[in-house]
Amino acid sequence: MAHDFQITVDCADPHALADWWAEAIGWAVEPSDEEFIRSMIAKGYAKDEDTKIHRGVLVWKDGAAILHPDTPDDAPRRRILFQLVPEPKTVKNRIHLDIRVGPNNLQPELQRLTTLGATFLHNGAQGPHTWITLADPEGNEFCLS
Repeated sequence: MAHDFQITVDCADPHALADWWAEAIGWAVEPSDEEFIRSMIAKGYAKDEDTKIHRGVLVWKDGAAILHPDTPDDAPRRRILFQLVPEPKTVKNRIHLDIRVGPNNLQPELQRLTTLGATFLHNGAQGPHTWITLADPEGNEFCLS
């Protein structure tokens, strides 16, 4: 049996990184359910300090997610979760995202992503396949191919 999954990224600022990745790959930031958050606080399941205001909206402080924009409401959600962790990133990622834009779009996407705040790391090639390795604003590596 196949399972659904989500990708989770540890980070220092989940909401800023979710915003960045949503812009980078054309996904949508998952909307916050302020009414639900307030009900969890009212029922004692959460505290005010578990929340913050991000872009004028009440959100959970410890996480934010982005969703693929073409996922039907009744289908499993394709989701990337960004979660707050106390420690900084210190080593190379063992898993990373590959953003496939096609060979004709590599340079324009490289320019767009570095303008958004990505850092160029290096060019790579194996046989006829080439890619560009970048890092997001928190240093998480990803490849553009």
